[in-house]
Amino acid sequence: MNLNLFLIFILASGAAATTGVIFRPGAWYDGLRKPGFTTPKWAFPAAWSLIYLLSAVAATRVALLPGAGLALALWAAQIALNTLWTPLFFGARQMALAMVVITLLLATVASMTAAFWRLDTLAGAMLLPYLAWLCVALALNWRVWRDNPDAADR
Repeated sequence: MNLNLFLIFILASGAAATTGVIFRPGAWYDGLRKPGFTTPKWAFPAAWSLIYLLSAVAATRVALLPGAGLALALWAAQIALNTLWTPLFFGARQMALAMVVITLLLATVASMTAAFWRLDTLAGAMLLPYLAWLCVALALNWRVWRDNPDAADR
């Protein structure tokens, strides 16, 4: 594994993760109605740490392979969308816009997973937890948005 490439991918992931430190859920989110499948607070940093690590390792595995251009472009797109979601949802309290972003993020990560899989099966498999987590996050975003129509005003 190319350590320099891994450090670049993990640095980009760390930048995305920083938005979770800056824009914390806080009292606003605690006061919202949430569905029964809401993930416990402790699970977020644990899940995202694993997802970012696996994503960086997967990207490192495919980065130098022939034909990796599309896969890496999708990786760049997903990290940008990932970085955008937290400030929209928790910072600006724009749950509808956050819903658009997370939908695009899920589609991008699904495409990225397929592109990685074609190049390196293990790299593609490493992205499956990310896809699973995004499915739950999208459902949670939708339910919180639907069940709290006046949440942006709080």
